[in-house]
Amino acid sequence: MRTMGVKIRQWKGAWWVFINHQGTRKAKRIGTGEPGKKAAKQVAQQIQARLALGQTAFDRAQTSITLEAYADTFLERIEQTRKHTTHGDYQKMLDRYILPVFRGVDLHQITRDKVKTLAITCLQQGLAPKTVLNIVRTMSSLFSHAVEDNLLAANPALNPGKFLPKISKRRSIDPLNRQELAQFLTYTKQVASTVYPLFLCAARTGLRQGELLALQWDDLNLAGRFVEVRRNFTHGRFTTPKSGESRRVDLSRELTATLEALQLDRQLEAASAHRDPFLWVFCDAQGKPFHQNWIRLRFFRLLKGAGVRQVRFHDLRHTFASLLLQNGESPVYVKDQMGHSSIQVTVDLYGHLIPGGNTQAVDRLDSATPAQPAAAFTMPISSDQLSYPVVTRRASGVDDGFRTRDLRIHNPAL
Repeated sequence: MRTMGVKIRQWKGAWWVFINHQGTRKAKRIGTGEPGKKAAKQVAQQIQARLALGQTAFDRAQTSITLEAYADTFLERIEQTRKHTTHGDYQKMLDRYILPVFRGVDLHQITRDKVKTLAITCLQQGLAPKTVLNIVRTMSSLFSHAVEDNLLAANPALNPGKFLPKISKRRSIDPLNRQELAQFLTYTKQVASTVYPLFLCAARTGLRQGELLALQWDDLNLAGRFVEVRRNFTHGRFTTPKSGESRRVDLSRELTATLEALQLDRQLEAASAHRDPFLWVFCDAQGKPFHQNWIRLRFFRLLKGAGVRQVRFHDLRHTFASLLLQNGESPVYVKDQMGHSSIQVTVDLYGHLIPGGNTQAVDRLDSATPAQPAAAFTMPISSDQLSYPVVTRRASGVDDGFRTRDLRIHNPAL
């Protein structure tokens, strides 16, 4: 497909713009699929118009491509590098908040002032600061790709923290206390023995709901009393854990015994049905992982039946961390068990739950007996009044390491 000195072509699954003008050849990758083809046509037309006016090809300040057209290319591109949940969040931010404001607007016409105006408007409409931050971050990611594609000279949404209100890193959590957790687990074991191992595992390991539902028996080392968290189950799909890396989580004795009993029951069921044991640790009668919504509903009903206040299922994870810290465990150990990306995340979330070690620390500064004042130093009138220790000579010299006793040799001022 050719437009005088400019043509577009599909190569290796992507649409490119090729220029051959006055002996100079250039090429630029635009995007993939139909959105990429549409954007490539638009860019080719703009370049052809600039060349006719004697301007430079791929002049970023003059390249005209709408945010809407480039958004399709952006979403297709990140689909290969982001989790499906992250990709869905980007799509939601674009559809709900960004495109309704900037639909049909060229990329280079979106200035930092316009990004600020969008953010302030969203805040005035009652959106949470965290949501507004995610909106601006979505735009920043899109503009970063546009800069790499030579469509923009700079990212107008970079560093949104400079114009957004400061967001507290300490999020609100509502863990169960030790008595509430014991009351819930006791009631669950009595009335819902089939799901009791799952809730006990959640409370004793701090695994996320998706990590629990993605557990396989091969992930458990019951002899060594630990579990390898290798995958996550969310929105009907299996993916990596949130951090992108696996981790090892210790198993308590009570939880290990419960899982051993569950494994034995599954093996007996499989033998009686003449089939292999189910792959998943927590699954229904057909061997499929429990549905996430069913688990949440079951959790709320068991809380109510146990007479325990309503909290989220995710608060069992917070309960695990808070009880460890209240027992005096190191935040570093809690960070490793929880799979946090850094110790700062652990401290931001649970630092206020660490028992009052600060009071004990300052108490240790108090001395049982007051310190004795140091003896006053009296300057001698002259160096002749100084007294020196008696030094016993040996064949190789003196045993105090000094060969000259008169300080005046070292200090001419004396």
